[in-house]
Amino acid sequence: MSNFVVSARKYRPSRFDEVVGQSHVSQTLKNALQNDHLAHAFLFCGPRGVGKTTCARILAKVLNCLNRTDDFEPCNQCESCTSFANNASFNISELDAASNNSVDHIRALVEQVRFPPQKGEYKVFIIDEVHMLSQAAFNAFLKTLEEPPSYAIFILATTEKHKIIPTILSRCQIFDFRRIQVQDTVQYLEEICQKEGIQADPDALHIIAQKADGALRDALSIFDRIVSFSGKTIAYNDVITNLNILDYDYYFRIVDALTLSDISNVLLIFDDILKKGFEADIFINGLAEHLRNLLVCRDESTLQLLEVSDALKQKYLAQAQNATASFLLSALSLANDCDVNYKMARNKRLHTEMAIIKMAHISQAIDLSKNPISIPVEKKKYDAPQPVVQKASSTPNPTKEIAENQVSNIPAVEQQKTESTIELSPQSVISESPKPTSIPPKAAPKPSLADRLKGGIPKLTPTLSLTDLEKEVTAEDATASTAENLLTIEKLTEDWQAYAAKVTSNVVRITMQQAGLALDGETITVTVGSKRSEGHIREEYELMPYLRKQLNNKKIVMQYAIDPARSIAKKAPEKPKILTPKEKFNQMKEQNPLVEEIYKRFDFQLED
Repeated sequence: MSNFVVSARKYRPSRFDEVVGQSHVSQTLKNALQNDHLAHAFLFCGPRGVGKTTCARILAKVLNCLNRTDDFEPCNQCESCTSFANNASFNISELDAASNNSVDHIRALVEQVRFPPQKGEYKVFIIDEVHMLSQAAFNAFLKTLEEPPSYAIFILATTEKHKIIPTILSRCQIFDFRRIQVQDTVQYLEEICQKEGIQADPDALHIIAQKADGALRDALSIFDRIVSFSGKTIAYNDVITNLNILDYDYYFRIVDALTLSDISNVLLIFDDILKKGFEADIFINGLAEHLRNLLVCRDESTLQLLEVSDALKQKYLAQAQNATASFLLSALSLANDCDVNYKMARNKRLHTEMAIIKMAHISQAIDLSKNPISIPVEKKKYDAPQPVVQKASSTPNPTKEIAENQVSNIPAVEQQKTESTIELSPQSVISESPKPTSIPPKAAPKPSLADRLKGGIPKLTPTLSLTDLEKEVTAEDATASTAENLLTIEKLTEDWQAYAAKVTSNVVRITMQQAGLALDGETITVTVGSKRSEGHIREEYELMPYLRKQLNNKKIVMQYAIDPARSIAKKAPEKPKILTPKEKFNQMKEQNPLVEEIYKRFDFQLED
């Protein structure tokens, strides 16, 4: 059995131009070598599996390479390069700070720095996961990192730059590594497939790249697992089965059903997904991603944000044309709310089903907002409809009839025998007068103008003219004005004292009871003793609404006047009077007559 080498090690880049997705770092390092502006300490930081340690090793090889190329790449053939490849180089030392993070390990490293290299020009120290060093180890490393010998180069690598103390960061030249793009990962996997003689479906490679989440090492590990499962042919179904990923086809089918408001089909598809072993939260997250991709496809400028294969991109474009932007945004909002509240739901399946059922009704809601609907409303029945007797006129006046039918541009309601229909759209409906019957019915009570205006659409009787309407409005205004004018100082004082009696604060109650009231039209003048008393009354925010309601007048206003004579005077406590013994005896005698008898029997003597 031969020794198998994983792809992450077998295809590890050995030159700067082989590093995937980090051209900004590799080109900067090559320019520094070319211009001889190389720093003595570097810090490579970024996510996992993006090439930090790989670039550190390539830089270490280039520094000691005996036959470096014209573009400052290692030759990988000289004694220094081969010894490093065989892990036998004395000029390049690697330290794993995750397991060697104490002060003693750093002191041992500092001791190695004292000795110059035996062969080569530089002695390179690579410290991986440097953020794992202890505080004491960082402090022991500071001086050496700031002023190392001319032949010493330090390369630090970390995934958590925020954990490194600022004194270390200030002594290093920092390089930030990016996540590997999906397209770059797919291209690198295609090159490996060509070298290994593997036939791979482009959609399958895209799934692997998306699952890796920007880490090339993770993508190569997944690739090895898929190859072990499917052999020399990597199919799309093999990848989604092995990685437990829901097929794109489910999302296309369920969005088609949602746009058609086919609730039964939507629930059946969701049930099929659950039977395959997928959790509801995985489905709702995948559906949200699918809706996001459809929304991206609607604009050519954002089409580049879609990280899928060309064949799958065409399916997205076709479905995006059948879905409106309003539907996609509403469905995406519902999917997001479902995902946020998923953990708190008791019944996970019902919670998800309610979300997709709401999505299925989005199209109907959009159509409902665009098209007016008719709502049947039962007609208010009176004892009997009053017949309309049309007066004969020798000279018809069409202008007067039009003015009476279009009073204030308010549409009339079509009158039927049992029910009428109100159109939600603002269109005028010509009222039809009921046909007179041979037997005149009883006269129905005439509704007031306020009753006819309730509901927003007035029901005008056929005999109501513009002149009659103006008379009723004038009469009601006059009645309301008369009610408001009945404002007297006696009624105001009564309501004022009634409110004061309900106040819980003793200070406010006494202040209101001693305040003076004056009435001038609709202006109430309140006279108090001080500004502080005025403030107490002003803080009673329910006073004005109470008075306006009790006095039946919404136009009253209140103003304040200060009169020091109305201030609440605080009497100084009287000093107790000192009584003489004789005065005390007289008080005791008044309270109890037996005291005098005791006084005489025992022959007491009082002091003056």
